[in-house]
Amino acid sequence: MNRHIIRYCFTEGFRSVFLHAFSSFAAVGVITACLLIMGSFSLVAVNIQSMVTEMEQSAEIVLTVRDSIPESEARSLGSEISKISNVKESSWFSREDALKEWEEKNGSLAVQGLPDDIFPHRYRIYLVDVKFAEDTAERLAALKNVESVEVERDLLNALLSVRSVVQVVSAALIASLFIVSLFIMQNTIKLATFERREEIAIMRVVGATKGFIRNPFIVEGFILGLLAGLCAYFVQAAVYKSFEGIIVESIDIFTPVPFAELWMPVFIFFLAIGFLVGVFGSLMTIRKYLKV
Repeated sequence: MNRHIIRYCFTEGFRSVFLHAFSSFAAVGVITACLLIMGSFSLVAVNIQSMVTEMEQSAEIVLTVRDSIPESEARSLGSEISKISNVKESSWFSREDALKEWEEKNGSLAVQGLPDDIFPHRYRIYLVDVKFAEDTAERLAALKNVESVEVERDLLNALLSVRSVVQVVSAALIASLFIVSLFIMQNTIKLATFERREEIAIMRVVGATKGFIRNPFIVEGFILGLLAGLCAYFVQAAVYKSFEGIIVESIDIFTPVPFAELWMPVFIFFLAIGFLVGVFGSLMTIRKYLKV
């Protein structure tokens, strides 16, 4: 394709956008709205995922060491624990540490009269992936000199359920809105092809190639999709930053993911979806309605 044909395709694509300004504006507006819903729900999902990941990282398995072994032998168990593949890290928690923690929680009167060895030595173990917590607990329980292994099963199951639901709902919503956006783009390009049907018929009579007829419509779809992606990005950035500031000021227990860490994937996401909607929407329409 030489530069003259390329120039023609882009010129005609831009001309069609402005020639059908109302339908172009409507298409950009509706696709922008769809992208904003996609983006907003995706950002909510990202923040939920971040919160779940943070909770997963704080979830722990408590391994209690047998009282009958000396402290030096109990401490040496740490090297065996670290060899288990799903163990991220483990921290030694002695009898004295447990007694001190009990005193901090319940007051100094609560420890008066208690023997120093009332609490056993233990390890607090954090996992790489909580999905394999049960398997890891079984492997920990099989180690020598282990008295018991406690797993926060209810919390871990709840975290896994939340993570699965968020992933499924996000994927379903994004797929649904993508199809809606394609339908909108198809109707916009369909209108453009209908208004230019006589011009297209003449081009086909004089021997214009399929690509020569098709490409201006693809350019038009690309421009509309790109405009929708850019509009959606700037609106999304402004809205997210506003809510980010409100949440930081009013909610202490949750800190949203800063937009400074998200702007690049959000920008790429909107432009990519806009590009796909514009180009594929145009291709599907031309193939179906122009029969070229």
